[in-house]
Amino acid sequence: MTTEKLIIFQKIYDFLLWLYPLINRIPKSHRLVLGKHIEDLGVGLLLLSIQANKTRDGSRKEEQLAMSDELDKLRILIRLTKDLRFISISQYQYAAEKTNEIGRILYGWMRSNRNF
Repeated sequence: MTTEKLIIFQKIYDFLLWLYPLINRIPKSHRLVLGKHIEDLGVGLLLLSIQANKTRDGSRKEEQLAMSDELDKLRILIRLTKDLRFISISQYQYAAEKTNEIGRILYGWMRSNRNF
């Protein structure tokens, strides 16, 4: 397992630890839909990182592309959460920094594969 693979898993995991208490503060009427989608995307991203870590280089492309898609969806829903004022601007800025960091690591990992 290369360093990038371990780093991306840890970054996603740490982000989810930070994100879960925020999801619980979304008003109940929105938590069941918006909060659930954010939770599902975050957990899905984490699980895809595990799968991509276990996959051989030649067939890893699909998992990495799926991770990129999940990350884009997660960013949009976090932005919506901010625009609905369920999280503060500073919380949104922190989330944006962390998702951008994960995105940069993922992009570097994807570029390191010969298939991209």
